[in-house]
Amino acid sequence: MDDPPELTAYHEAGHALIAAYAGGRVTLVTIAPEPDDGPRRFGGLEVVWRRGEFSPKALAEKLVLVALAGPVAEMLYRGEPLHPALVGEWSADWRQAWDEAAAIVPDERRRTRWLEDRLRGLYGLLDEPLAWEAVAGVADHLMAHETLEREEFAELVSVWLG
Repeated sequence: MDDPPELTAYHEAGHALIAAYAGGRVTLVTIAPEPDDGPRRFGGLEVVWRRGEFSPKALAEKLVLVALAGPVAEMLYRGEPLHPALVGEWSADWRQAWDEAAAIVPDERRRTRWLEDRLRGLYGLLDEPLAWEAVAGVADHLMAHETLEREEFAELVSVWLG
């Protein structure tokens, strides 16, 4: 079953906004990804990280936040607080966050709690009016144009990111 385009748009907008907030350079965000040999995708994000600028653990935490931000934005849009590990459509996001978090929290029981703390933090951050306005603006543009490239995305979020 296909995701409704507005859910995908909010999901990808969440990923992209937090990637930029965390210091990545978003070069592309789309709700119309090119088909490839992997599993079917409804959206896509390309981010460039200045790897020399972040320690491995700091970069891992940023990647965790980006992975979880899509589900959080979608939760906020739906008005339903769900756990990303329990929603099939978000399993790849949860797995990515889980794998990246292993470098920070090796113990699996503690890692789950650590990830849930990050979820709550993202929920509070994206629920702030200005941040939600940025997510909605990106999502609206994605629904209208399907793809935003670096300059368009940067202009849209410049008010929030300063």
